[in-house]
Amino acid sequence: MTYRIEGLSPAPFEPLLDLDDAALAARGAMRVIADSPDGYPCRISLEDAAPGERLILLNHVSHDVAGPFRAAYAIYVRERHVRAQAGPPPVHVDEVPACLDRRTLSLRGFGADGLLKAARLAPPGQSDRGIRALLTEPAVASVHAHNAAYGCFLARIERC
Repeated sequence: MTYRIEGLSPAPFEPLLDLDDAALAARGAMRVIADSPDGYPCRISLEDAAPGERLILLNHVSHDVAGPFRAAYAIYVRERHVRAQAGPPPVHVDEVPACLDRRTLSLRGFGADGLLKAARLAPPGQSDRGIRALLTEPAVASVHAHNAAYGCFLARIERC
């Protein structure tokens, strides 16, 4: 079973770069500076920000369905990865980015109807096994990875 994990497109976040703190706050967002090497996972680059790096913290709809499982939560995007010259988001085929694999993940398998069909926890280093197990279930169309402790959406995983 082949799967793919792709970072979010930077384009929707680009208008936020030129906003000051008050304008960001009016949109429910804020600029933050990473103060540790592993607490600020960027949803575009699928990497943790380095200490001192600027990010925007905002609410993001990760499962945009008309139903009970519609989901939105806070995410981080690194400012330098939002800029157009940063290029397209990375694509990982049959590999879990280190930023995800070193965390305990809540893996949620959704059907084409947007409903939750299966879920499992994946301890650090066991993400690939959990993803593959969920994708073998016929009712699961895609898997969403969330940080199990904080609940943040990390990535969407799809069959190739």
